[in-house]
Amino acid sequence: MVNGMVARWKRYGEERSKGKGRYYRKNLILVLAVSSIPGFIVGALIYWMAVGNMESELLKMHNRQIEQRAANIGEQLGNLELMLAHWAFDPKFDYSLKDLDAAVNYERAWDITKTLLVMQGSNTMVKRVELYLSGGEPLLFNPEYGNVENAAVSGQYDRLLRTGQSTYWTQWAFDPARPEARELTLVHHIPGGNLKPFGALLLRMDPEKVAGMLKTMTPYNSGETFMQQTFGPLFISAGSSTGQSPFVAALRDEIRKRGAEEGSSFLFDWNNATYAVTFGGFSRIADEWMYVSASPITSITAPVVFISRLIFLVSACALLLSALLSWFASRRIYSPVRRLLQTLMPEQAAAGREDEFKLIEKQWQTLHGQSHALQYTLAEQLPHVKESFLHQLFKGYLYAYSEADLRCRMKRFKWEVEDCHFIVLYIQLTGISSLEGKFRGGDESLVSFAAVNIIAELSAEHFSQADVVNFHDLTAGLLLIQPGACPAESTVHSFSEELAGMINRMLNMRVTVAFSPPAGSISAIPPAFEAAKQAASYRQFGGENQIIHLDQYAGQGQAAPDTQYSFMLERALIQALRSGDAGEADRLLEEFLEALCAEGAKAIDVQQGMLHLLGTIQHMIMDSGIHPNQLFKGVNMYAALSGIHEPKLILSWFREKVAAPFLKELCERSDAGIKRTIALAMQYIQEHYMDNISLDSCADYTGTNPFLLSKSFKRVTGQNFIDYLTGLRLNKAKELLRDTDMRINDVADQVGYQHSYFNRIFKKQEGITPGRYRELGHHD
Repeated sequence: MVNGMVARWKRYGEERSKGKGRYYRKNLILVLAVSSIPGFIVGALIYWMAVGNMESELLKMHNRQIEQRAANIGEQLGNLELMLAHWAFDPKFDYSLKDLDAAVNYERAWDITKTLLVMQGSNTMVKRVELYLSGGEPLLFNPEYGNVENAAVSGQYDRLLRTGQSTYWTQWAFDPARPEARELTLVHHIPGGNLKPFGALLLRMDPEKVAGMLKTMTPYNSGETFMQQTFGPLFISAGSSTGQSPFVAALRDEIRKRGAEEGSSFLFDWNNATYAVTFGGFSRIADEWMYVSASPITSITAPVVFISRLIFLVSACALLLSALLSWFASRRIYSPVRRLLQTLMPEQAAAGREDEFKLIEKQWQTLHGQSHALQYTLAEQLPHVKESFLHQLFKGYLYAYSEADLRCRMKRFKWEVEDCHFIVLYIQLTGISSLEGKFRGGDESLVSFAAVNIIAELSAEHFSQADVVNFHDLTAGLLLIQPGACPAESTVHSFSEELAGMINRMLNMRVTVAFSPPAGSISAIPPAFEAAKQAASYRQFGGENQIIHLDQYAGQGQAAPDTQYSFMLERALIQALRSGDAGEADRLLEEFLEALCAEGAKAIDVQQGMLHLLGTIQHMIMDSGIHPNQLFKGVNMYAALSGIHEPKLILSWFREKVAAPFLKELCERSDAGIKRTIALAMQYIQEHYMDNISLDSCADYTGTNPFLLSKSFKRVTGQNFIDYLTGLRLNKAKELLRDTDMRINDVADQVGYQHSYFNRIFKKQEGITPGRYRELGHHD
């Protein structure tokens, strides 16, 4: 249709142009040329300026920008050097680190680890800060300490100590198995200023951050940027280039030929491309470095060239716009003349040219055809619109409409509602959890769709006007509109029985049908639907198909149900959940639901019983210090439970959505509490090891019983209480024997032992007496 209209308008334009003279066409071409030529001239001038005079000025600006960024990089590297020198001369890294036993002096080791972490976080370019201590058993803090067992690895680190400089930059391969994986590293020997260092502080730079720093010297995405030692092997590139790549080698040769006296920038041709090269140097620790930045000259002039080309494009667009406006203006100016000619000279229409009115007529015919197509589409969509209206009517969303408004709307949707009675049926399917292979949990929408199709086909055979609404949760609503006198209840009852039998055979599902008495007004439909829905909740669990009439169950909502709620099982279930016994809780939950679903139980009784149990469990959860909203992630648990109508599904929901999250949270909180208790106990031992402390006193301090404390202490620390206390006391005693001249009796009192027992336990643990240990310490 659209192609036909375009073709007709094209023929119309050709026919209109035939009626215009040569003078009109010549003037139209002249106007277009005058409006477009200045734009092309300006574009050409700017393009000439871009590739000519502006090239040198932009190159100078580029050079100044690179030099400024290089100075910033030099300042960043200088800050790193000052920071490392400051820490290398810190008393933390003096001679006391030589032959450090990190296992014994774990507090000193932890202090060093924290210092390295502070250094590592002080600069974003630092990937890792390491401390290497050579000796018989080399130690490596990175930042946590560990022994270097691999001789090849310790050899790599020892080579860093065998240099004439105490502070220097290097590219180092720390993994002997990967010699090609080199990292930029700043090394400082420790102790600072010593000619015979026994360790080194290392700042290992992040390769990606270093590359990003170098990329700041390239204002464009192409080209090459690198740094190198003037008289050394160190080479760092912003990309993946190496010092042996042809382009880098050619740049190095060109820079050597020019020399520093020739300036710091030049143009360099390589592979049919011209590069703007800027180079310079800056001093590092006892060394000189050079930086080189090479960018294609097209990257510098590209913005101006783009502007000139944009002007060409804008000029071309202006030409097209001028053509369009000129054509449109000529049409508007010439159309009155054209209509006058057609009025005064009707023979022009017979010459083969169509006038505007014929085109309008053809367009009207097209619109008329589209109108018929829309009417057909509306007829196809009408069932969906009617179902949406019924859904709103059943739910009571149309309460603001009067009876007259509702009748008017239903008539508009092709319902016959005059002198009619309305009957509402609420249909509920159960038994999806007991099906074997046909349907499974999660197929509620599919089963509902199949059931609604069955209901619609069967009701169409029995009633002249019957419309069904699918609620997609194994329930549906059916509205019967019967003209004339009230339909017999037996007719609706027999229809319900036939419907239930058909769904039994086809879907293997049980059916509950609740239907209302006939109503004479549309506004009575919503309360009738709610009443039918409420009546369906009084179906009996475990029964087969059930047909419920509202008149028969009018007073059942106020009758006291014969409840099977077991408070004994409820208390046992709550206790099992509190103690974290998942298996017992699962068994009791199943037994509780079976008691609720005993023979004769109604659906509403089971639903209310499980809602009551849910409230009791939520109260227990709050008593446990856990907020239900956080545990259940803000889900309305009562609404979710109210939408489940089958015992097996209710049991599965309670297991997965209520019990499992609570037991998991309870377990996690229990583990965290034990760790806090043991941490408090260890702090107590550290502060009172010299006193007469015991497992009982420690348990009193932490607020727990001795048995639980002993079991938890072994589980968390790997040692029992006595072994931990003995080890701590003996370590303190050895420090006093080594570093002081206290008498052995005083040392024993200082660490909480009697003198005789102290000698026995010391010799048992260390193999020598305290006096002999002091002699050996003084000899060393």
